[in-house]
Amino acid sequence: MNIKCSTRNCFKKGMLTGSLLAVLAFLAGCATPAGEVESWGVSGQQESAFTGKVVDVMCELTGNCAANCGEGSRQLALLTPDQGTVLMAKNVTLYSGAAEELWAFCGQDVEVNGLFTENKNVRFFQVQNVRIPGGQWKRANQFHQAWAARSGESGSKAQRWYRNDERVDEILKRDGRLGLGAAADAEYFK
Repeated sequence: MNIKCSTRNCFKKGMLTGSLLAVLAFLAGCATPAGEVESWGVSGQQESAFTGKVVDVMCELTGNCAANCGEGSRQLALLTPDQGTVLMAKNVTLYSGAAEELWAFCGQDVEVNGLFTENKNVRFFQVQNVRIPGGQWKRANQFHQAWAARSGESGSKAQRWYRNDERVDEILKRDGRLGLGAAADAEYFK
């Protein structure tokens, strides 16, 4: 692939974003079977599997608890005897978290496997597969189905949910594409 522009200009024109999405879509098509952990080529990634109790992070930290761990609307973690609280950063779906995979198991033990990654001394887990201990592995890819059911959309709109989600549109309108507001966007993208 030959892109004749700087990263900043490609981002402005949508070229780099489109190219990156095409590569990621290709890689998603080469999905690893349930139960197997796929390397994502992230610097410092560490493959791991462990069992823990599914908890609502907000509930654990502040006592602000929601029924069924918020039914997919809250950040979740696993409480483990040897690693403490392990934050579940995402599943195998682009730009989505792991709540959809785990909220139905709120308060229960589950076994997960996937990759640990670290950023600025904060360690997160990228869950790829989930199961009740001793049960069948289930691929952590439930987000699309749940999003499609909530939004009434399907097919390519569900696959590119981040381009079709009203919540994302509201955040972009409020905070801009850089997250710094309209003025910062205007300066950067001129």
